[in-house]
Amino acid sequence: MAQRRNTKLLVATVAPEMERNLNIRDSEAYWADQLNKFVSENPAAGVEVETVVRKGAVHRQIVKLADERKVDLIVMETANSKISDYPLGTTASHVVNNAECSVYIVRG
Repeated sequence: MAQRRNTKLLVATVAPEMERNLNIRDSEAYWADQLNKFVSENPAAGVEVETVVRKGAVHRQIVKLADERKVDLIVMETANSKISDYPLGTTASHVVNNAECSVYIVRG
């Protein structure tokens, strides 16, 4: 989609606020490395890609980042697509209900 519209792709991850149990000394660097690995393993040919690491509550940070960057579309995966009674998880529901832009939800 980004290639057809000649737009930039903003790939983001939100690090957990509490990381004591993960034994991570520099969480920003760790999550940036993980995100960069993901982007390099899933190249977006012909598309400018920017990566962003945020820290905090996932649902709030996604909406906040989209608002700050004036994002046109958020693409995200549902947390648990195996639960058929709940088509959207709490994070996806919050983003859908609070984002100013369109939101495309992908079932995992």
